[in-house]
Amino acid sequence: MNSRSRTPDKILEAARRLFNEKGYAATTLTEIAAAAGIAQGNLTYHFPTKLDLVLRLEEQAKTTTSERRAKLAPGTIADDYVEHLLFAMELTWNNRFMLRDRSQYLKDQSAIGSSTESVADYAELESLIQRIEQENMFRQDLGVSLKELTTSLWIVSRYWMDYLRETEGLSDIGWADQERGIQQHFAVLLPCLNATARKKFQAALAQASKQPFRPDTK
Repeated sequence: MNSRSRTPDKILEAARRLFNEKGYAATTLTEIAAAAGIAQGNLTYHFPTKLDLVLRLEEQAKTTTSERRAKLAPGTIADDYVEHLLFAMELTWNNRFMLRDRSQYLKDQSAIGSSTESVADYAELESLIQRIEQENMFRQDLGVSLKELTTSLWIVSRYWMDYLRETEGLSDIGWADQERGIQQHFAVLLPCLNATARKKFQAALAQASKQPFRPDTK
């Protein structure tokens, strides 16, 4: 890959980090160019506006999600469930400005576009919940519909950082805070499982947590 073809990637990575750290409105093209190590004219040659950067970053996130789904190889339900949860929480973390600042960069709400990826993410979670039921892993006295449970679990994963900002008043959210969201998700799920299933899911999460992960902390 030559330097010219790498330039857009350098710009996008610099923009993503700055948007996450400072917010969309507070980040300038000058800062992004400096972070990417290029002249501002070179940046605007590839991306004339900040909105162009955001839309490309959204496309990247969608592509990452689509490619993951295309490569999925079914394993145990516990392993598959944990993989789904960690992927969703990591993707949300690494692109956290998208949920936080979307009203700033797309003021016309009709321009936000379809929620195809959100719908697909919910559908994937729903299919995993159905697999848990098919394998008789839920408590017999569950007391809640699978639809209600799926919705509650999805909301925890999707809007955890909103909760941290709005309820706990956190403005500087770190990966450790996001990990609390993973635990909160399991705090909703585990009481719904029977004892054997709880052990399997806890073991799957513990095993997955040993894998190296370098979240965007800048």
